[in-house]
Amino acid sequence: MKTVLFSINYTPDMTGTGYYSGVMATELLRRGHGLTVFAAPPFYPEWKLRKGYRNWRWSREVIDGVTVYRCPTFIPRRPSGMTRLLHYGSFAFTALLASIWWRLFHRPDIIFNITPTLFSAIPALFLTKISKAKSWLHIQDFEVEAGFATGQMRGDGSVAKLAMAFEHRMINRFDFTSSISMEMCNKLVEKGRDEKTVYELRNWSDVDAVFPMTHSAFRSDWNINSQHVALYSGSITRKQGIEVVIDAARLMQDRNDLIFILCGSGPTRAELEESCADLKNIQFHDLQPYEKLGELLALATVHLLPQKADAANLVLPSKLANMLASGRPVVVGADPATGLAREVNKCGIVFEPENAEALTQAIAQIIDSPAASAKFSKNARERAVRYWRRDPIIDALDVEMKALVNES
Repeated sequence: MKTVLFSINYTPDMTGTGYYSGVMATELLRRGHGLTVFAAPPFYPEWKLRKGYRNWRWSREVIDGVTVYRCPTFIPRRPSGMTRLLHYGSFAFTALLASIWWRLFHRPDIIFNITPTLFSAIPALFLTKISKAKSWLHIQDFEVEAGFATGQMRGDGSVAKLAMAFEHRMINRFDFTSSISMEMCNKLVEKGRDEKTVYELRNWSDVDAVFPMTHSAFRSDWNINSQHVALYSGSITRKQGIEVVIDAARLMQDRNDLIFILCGSGPTRAELEESCADLKNIQFHDLQPYEKLGELLALATVHLLPQKADAANLVLPSKLANMLASGRPVVVGADPATGLAREVNKCGIVFEPENAEALTQAIAQIIDSPAASAKFSKNARERAVRYWRRDPIIDALDVEMKALVNES
């Protein structure tokens, strides 16, 4: 079966959509798919073109057996609402041209589009039409509503109405859709999809690579002497609501047994580092290679997962799966009624989003109660193994894709 994947982010991008798109393509290739990917040159989460790549022409490479076409894409140094639109639009345009050229020599069976960005639905649907193939839209996050919730886009006015109309039209043009949680799947139904054409495709963890460890080499590498570590690992942007972690570190600076570690990159990292340069209980470090992920996550006494107040049912952070797999408690910023809160039930503590005082109380509750921490840790690992194991998730995806292609 010939499968085409549109994903603006792809391996070697190390976090979020890029990582999951890369693993998905490689695993589907192992299950007999012929895989072709249209992606931007790697740039995330630094929002900087990765060394060794060019961004002024198309290029082709093979990664783990998967053919990847890199499409020239505008990469803003400091992404905002307007520059993101240019970013997404440039990829959609160059991917459209590349896929038309590719179609002259190949005929796909299924077109799989991953959002962000929904703009790439345009080339995906066009390729579907000229190939008479099946189409599948996978939602990693509802980028329009998430843009409103995080303040990247205004939620009123004609631009907002146009964005929502575009989203609604694109979502309902595909043969099949999926998203990463039941709440997000329900939102697809609210946006007009027949529930029979909506599928829950969870992000996953490689639970054999990420597992509970009693010690992390990063303690000595980074000269960490505190008994407890509150760890955030991922993209460092305002979209993540990361400022609350800085505020919590300031409130807890008198605790000599706790240090905050922020491990990641992003356009606002330098600004955040400067804002807490006077604090002795916080360290910033770069993202670590995937093969060191288990070692990094083992550093945590407690994992931190901040969120913007209105975003918890619009995204399900991909980093959560590996946090749970590491067998450590998770502190999550979310309303108790959201799907994100449900995912960490009995695996940690939910606090009011963007509330630093609530975050400090949650952290203290875990590190000051070894019995509660041990129970949360045990539940987290069990949940990851039961619900987030990679191979069963991709096996089921393979079955669904083949069933869709074989429909008359």
